[in-house]
Amino acid sequence: MSKALRLSEKWFRLGLWLVAFVFASFLIGLGGNIVANLPKVEQRYTLDDFIDKPAADTLRAELRGLQEQRQAAQDAHDQAQLKFNGARANSQAARDTFNNWLATRHATRRAEQDSELIERTQALDALKILERKAQADVERQQQALLDARQAEARAQRTLQALQSAASEKLGVELRQQELRVFGYRLALTLPLLAVAGWLFARKRQSTWWPFVWGFIYFALFAFFVELVPYIPSYGGWVRYVVGIAITVLVGRYAIVALNRYLERQKQAEAMPDVERRKELSYDTALARLAKKVCPGCERPVDLSNTAIDYCPHCGICLFDRCGKCSQRKSAFSRFCHACGTASSEGRAAS
Repeated sequence: MSKALRLSEKWFRLGLWLVAFVFASFLIGLGGNIVANLPKVEQRYTLDDFIDKPAADTLRAELRGLQEQRQAAQDAHDQAQLKFNGARANSQAARDTFNNWLATRHATRRAEQDSELIERTQALDALKILERKAQADVERQQQALLDARQAEARAQRTLQALQSAASEKLGVELRQQELRVFGYRLALTLPLLAVAGWLFARKRQSTWWPFVWGFIYFALFAFFVELVPYIPSYGGWVRYVVGIAITVLVGRYAIVALNRYLERQKQAEAMPDVERRKELSYDTALARLAKKVCPGCERPVDLSNTAIDYCPHCGICLFDRCGKCSQRKSAFSRFCHACGTASSEGRAAS
């Protein structure tokens, strides 16, 4: 259609389309902020909102005490293990020294060393007793550490059971909250889509069409871009159902529009040639001729063939002769391109 417009009119239309897109972008930005902030109308739930707080607080306090006991038992065990290692090292060193001394005594067989043998044996026994006491202390600390760990594990399992029950309740509430927020978004976007549909059907060619198209783009973006990512999935069922519903609605609209168009074309083709050309606007006729189709029925016509003056499909007059210079011209032209004489359509428009 741009070939049929005046140059200034074409630039004005491009500017108005720019206005429509800018208007839509600002509306989309505003709508995006509103949709993003919709979850804030709902309370933010946490696990503590659904857990048995008295029991959980008691268990947490008990856990803290048991953790302190376990840490104290671990420290005591480490100290006892260190003392046991020292006692065992001392005992082993004394035994090695005694064995060396005993081997020397067997070699010398000196009777005066019997008393020293008894003293060394008693000292070695004393070190062995100390080693056994240190080992017993380590075993006692190991038992205390094991008891502390088992008590902590029991309290932890009890707390985890409470948290699991609370987690299930939290999951149910979050799913319900998700559905409510989706309902808020749907309640916001569906009216916009309905208004956009009404504007498209009634006002898309009005004087204020840039704002109409800007609002239509905004409504489509809000529904198909802003809303779709928040549709609850449930295994894809909701998405498939929504997709089917949208496809059916769009398909039904297209089918109804096509049937209406065909019916209008059938009625228009049954009208006399003069009345049909009166129904066609000047810009529409020129735009269709620029596409090499009949302005009346929109079927392809070989306009370069000078033998064709009427559409072979609907019979509307495409070319006629100037009343002054008899030059062949378009029947939809307002003035003769050869002599500038106004045609009947041009005089009527004047």
